[in-house]
Amino acid sequence: MISLRKMAFITFAASVTSTAVIAQDATKENAKETNTTVTKEEKSVTKHSVVIGGKTINYTATAGALILRNNIDEPIAFFGYTAYTKDGEDANKRPITFSYNGGPGSSSMWLHMGVMGPKRVVVNDPSDNLAAPYKVEDNQYSILDNTDIVMIDPIGTGISRAIGKSKNEEYWSVNGDLKSVGDFVKQYLIDNDRLNSPKFLLGESYGTMRSAAVGKYLQNAGIALNGIVLVSSVLDLRTLTFQDGDDLSYVINLPAYAATAWYHNKIANKPNSLVEYLKEARAFAEGPYTLALMKGSKLTKSEKENLAKQLTYFTGLSADYLLKANLRVKQGQFCQELLRDEHLTTGRLDSRYKGFSPDLLSESAAYDPQSASLSPSYIAAFLNYYYTELKVNKNLTYRVSASSLPGFKWDWKHNTSGFGDAATPNTAIDLADAMTKNPNLKVLVLNGYYDLATPFYGTEYTFEHMGLEEKIQANVKMKYYEAGHMMYVHPASATAYKKDVTDFIKENAGLK
Repeated sequence: MISLRKMAFITFAASVTSTAVIAQDATKENAKETNTTVTKEEKSVTKHSVVIGGKTINYTATAGALILRNNIDEPIAFFGYTAYTKDGEDANKRPITFSYNGGPGSSSMWLHMGVMGPKRVVVNDPSDNLAAPYKVEDNQYSILDNTDIVMIDPIGTGISRAIGKSKNEEYWSVNGDLKSVGDFVKQYLIDNDRLNSPKFLLGESYGTMRSAAVGKYLQNAGIALNGIVLVSSVLDLRTLTFQDGDDLSYVINLPAYAATAWYHNKIANKPNSLVEYLKEARAFAEGPYTLALMKGSKLTKSEKENLAKQLTYFTGLSADYLLKANLRVKQGQFCQELLRDEHLTTGRLDSRYKGFSPDLLSESAAYDPQSASLSPSYIAAFLNYYYTELKVNKNLTYRVSASSLPGFKWDWKHNTSGFGDAATPNTAIDLADAMTKNPNLKVLVLNGYYDLATPFYGTEYTFEHMGLEEKIQANVKMKYYEAGHMMYVHPASATAYKKDVTDFIKENAGLK
């Protein structure tokens, strides 16, 4: 079994790359950030307006950090956030949405500058982006016209850090993270008189795993959510980890491989409809492919050869390669092999992207072309916006990734996993608990067909195995986009994303 402590590839969000380690002052000693005594919140309040859908929205931006307290009112964290609140609204009726990225160890910068905030960076999707200057414009895809937004930076990211008797390491775990984010939400609601507002969570990638657990945590604390939006979801880590002796990840990834091969024209007799083709891929994955892998070493040579030919149709890989792989191709191997003859590798976060392969003999992809393309523009544009327009104190270092701090290491144990260190966490159990206790809780799941980091078929599998009552299962809606992990970088998908999330919030906040 693969040790979870070594799974570097389980950094789901687009930010967790070596290029994303940014510090405002690289000469600072980051190790001194923990146990710093801070007793005062940091707050920069500015007034702005944005035009969304032809309508001018006047809003207040509050950027900084609150002092998170424990249950005996000791300061434990300097917790960074950026809140956008529409002016002149009744707080008791106005929805509020708490949003974050994943990683784990990622700041909220990606969602913030990509789709949630009032400003967005313009990128050349799905191609390479030029160097600065980067264009930032009013974000027509923001949901600020229908909900207030609080972008949260978990401990170790953004300007957030442990203070007092706490240490950053206490928050770098599934359980520590979910509790701290849940406590932040509670404290923000109390501090800002928003307990009676319709309340939503919107997380991306590992942020979806967080949202499922935070939903249960808040429910048990007496705070019932109206809805949860899961963007590029993974709740059960087993679906991604390609653990030795466990064939589930290979089955889960196959339809996403098929979508990628279809996009790059690697399919013989390519069908015209991606949607119909993926119905075939799903049926093959859960039928002939699953049955063959279940046989293990009992699979005969002729059966293997026949299956390899069928897999070629759904992956674009040669039968010879598939046989050498024993019919089991990991995500990194697929990205490297599909376009090898073109000297290219495909993206993991968004497999529409492609980049030059530095080593044509390599078994697995060396980097993610989508992350390499987008990271510089997002990082530079956001930091400039954060310190100049939002006027946050420049003496506070904003970290795109917690990996810039000494000792960053994620503890994957979760109290619902059953086997501690030896098991992969599954917060679908937490979400099922929250939805059962609050049968009015609605869930919207947004999936990119070209997302190899959190494949859409894995999300479908997870929700089909949550054991929900039929009436509660009906509270889950799935939406799909012809884009990847950050589907909002694709203009057509961003337009659909805006409508899907807006309709969901209106419906479940009683605004429709």
